[in-house]
Amino acid sequence: MSKLLRPLIGILAAVALSFTLFHSTSVMVYAQTSGLGVDTNIQPSALTAATGGETSLTNLVRTMLNYFLGFLGIVCLAIIIYGGFMYVTAGVNESGADTGKKILTYAAIGVIIILLSFVIVNTLLSAALPGPAK
Repeated sequence: MSKLLRPLIGILAAVALSFTLFHSTSVMVYAQTSGLGVDTNIQPSALTAATGGETSLTNLVRTMLNYFLGFLGIVCLAIIIYGGFMYVTAGVNESGADTGKKILTYAAIGVIIILLSFVIVNTLLSAALPGPAK
């Protein structure tokens, strides 16, 4: 991997880990619940005001995850542009062309993983927590 991608991958991994830890701890703070342990109709006025009027926990989590996956899609687009630039400007330098090809391959794999995670997250949220999908 190039020296430019190593810090970027480390930063993305740190963001993904912190988002995962934030998400897992935010669900456990509700003291009184009913049903399966998660009350999806919690409507304190502060929460409603802070989330732009969103009253369903299911839709709030789904929206947050979709924004995060959208951000990762933008990062993958930037990596694809960088890999394409490396490949096109390699000229007769075969190592530059190979580097560009590897970057494009890894970026394509990243896009596939992001799309699969989008489908899996929305499917699991729809199945596990009742509520209308947006």
